[in-house]
Amino acid sequence: MSGLKINYSGLYPECGCDEAGRGCLAGPVVAAAVILAPDFECPQLNDSKQLSEKERDALRPFIEQNALAWAVAEVDNREIDEINILNASILAMQRAIAKLSLKPAYIIVDGNKFKSYGDIPHQTIVKGDAKYLSIAAASVLAKTHRDELMVTLHKYFPQYSWDRNKAYPTMAHRQAIVKYGVTDLHRLTFNLTGEKQVPVVKKRKKRKSAGQIESPFDTVTKKG
Repeated sequence: MSGLKINYSGLYPECGCDEAGRGCLAGPVVAAAVILAPDFECPQLNDSKQLSEKERDALRPFIEQNALAWAVAEVDNREIDEINILNASILAMQRAIAKLSLKPAYIIVDGNKFKSYGDIPHQTIVKGDAKYLSIAAASVLAKTHRDELMVTLHKYFPQYSWDRNKAYPTMAHRQAIVKYGVTDLHRLTFNLTGEKQVPVVKKRKKRKSAGQIESPFDTVTKKG
């Protein structure tokens, strides 16, 4: 058994939320919202950071098929630069909640920051993805959907190795930024090179067929 709890509030349906990609240097921050049935069981489910990529990929269809409702949403890099990553992460979670086919009676969120969503009460829970099944499920969906997107975007900018680093601040990613400059997907308010004083980077490189890559989260669904 995973040991994770099914409910925090005693209210149903309860929605768990989490995000992925907050610390990345490029691409969107992606969030998921998940509502599970009171009798939902999945012994393998845990915080996505504690799972291997293979384990996350195996859990994703199980969660999507067995959740009462789920949704995934994003806030892109330009919005992140405009409103900062904390506000963007919260906004992504709220967008995911808005896409659910069921209105939750209560919202639980991984971490310690959130903003009220309508009239629905909420609670932030530090390390909630290692405590509650719905948050852990949201963690898996957010991570796998974002990883899938970054693998697709890698085809347009292979020099940054997003298929491997998923745009996290690895040494190889930062060295590629210094060498090739930034793309129109990089977050310009972030310390892209790791230097205390961020050097002026080259002009954004536009992706091939710029503007023609549709976000998969415009159509990602909710089940219910």
